[in-house]
Amino acid sequence: MFMIYAKEERKPQIWFCGGHFINDVYTGFLNPIMPFIAEQVKISMPIATIILSCSHIFSSLLQPFFGFFADNMRKRALIFWGLIFTSVFISFAPASQNLFNMILFIMLGSLGSSLFHPQSLGLISRFSKSDVVRNMGIFIAFGTLGYSMGPLFSSFIAQYFGLNKMPYLALLGVCWAVLMFKFVPKFSNENTKKPDIKFFDALKDIISSRKLNILNIIAMLKSLMTTSCSILLPFLWKAQGYSKFQIGLALFFFIFLGGLASLLSPKFEHKIGTANVFYFSMITTLPLTILFMLTYKSMPVLSFIIFALMGFVTMFATPVTMNLAQNVLPQYKSIIGGFINGFSWGVVAIIMSAVGFIAQQTNIVAVLVGISLIPAICSYMVRFLFPKTNN
Repeated sequence: MFMIYAKEERKPQIWFCGGHFINDVYTGFLNPIMPFIAEQVKISMPIATIILSCSHIFSSLLQPFFGFFADNMRKRALIFWGLIFTSVFISFAPASQNLFNMILFIMLGSLGSSLFHPQSLGLISRFSKSDVVRNMGIFIAFGTLGYSMGPLFSSFIAQYFGLNKMPYLALLGVCWAVLMFKFVPKFSNENTKKPDIKFFDALKDIISSRKLNILNIIAMLKSLMTTSCSILLPFLWKAQGYSKFQIGLALFFFIFLGGLASLLSPKFEHKIGTANVFYFSMITTLPLTILFMLTYKSMPVLSFIIFALMGFVTMFATPVTMNLAQNVLPQYKSIIGGFINGFSWGVVAIIMSAVGFIAQQTNIVAVLVGISLIPAICSYMVRFLFPKTNN
């Protein structure tokens, strides 16, 4: 896949994609092992859900704000420090025996992810010389692949070496950040006028755009489904007796197929049309979730396959959503990247605090079915994105 970037002008994107992969490896660490961390620090599922939700708030809700700085600055600092914060603090969190330290490490690590994403998303568009959609799809796919590998790495280390050995994993992110500092081109001396972007003016332009509002809602609904599955199902599987590594493996395939969907999505867009990519992603999740509900007790292997397909379907429209949004107001690429990739996840994180309590009082799988119904119903909004054409 790296051969795609063999041309000289695309070499920086190798480092962006690699950085995105590694950063999101760390962001995927906590979900599969959180039930066991919760047991270690003696907290309940709803409290653990709130902590993970807060981590998403720190890693996501602040991204438009950091995107504003990224669009105004001629420095590459956010991608370096973001990756260092994410790798160091997320790696130390599972080893914490103290609840306060665990929360502090998780929040600081999540803040690093919030620093990294908006600037890297803006720079991918900046360094793309031809097919922006393809490059964005590859960049997102690398991040999703990293996010899928995170549960695999963390659950393997936790299962066979113990939670206290996970801080050693910070070395990978720190080393890559140092390499990016050396090899990602500087652009502070470019002969271009420094943009004069005011945050509240940009925010007003973004909020007043009907098309961007619809795309933000779609991004939130997809994030709600992905987050609900990633946070709640590990608690269900732990209660059923599955090991850390089995849970991590299930989440790996869920997110890995999501990354594959992000990679394939631009190709399908050319064949079936942009609108149909959205419809497929938003509607198909519901029947798959129902099938999962019917099989997770009696046919566990089949239910895991269905669960993985849910990841593919849910993330299928991700690069299309991002590219469509950035093209609405191209002068705000990093800020919009922060909204679509960050703000939507942050809003979902706030909602997840309530979802965790509801799931504990009722039934986790029934809650997931109810959540999957929402994007299916809201898929009618897609027609307003393309008022003059069907694709």
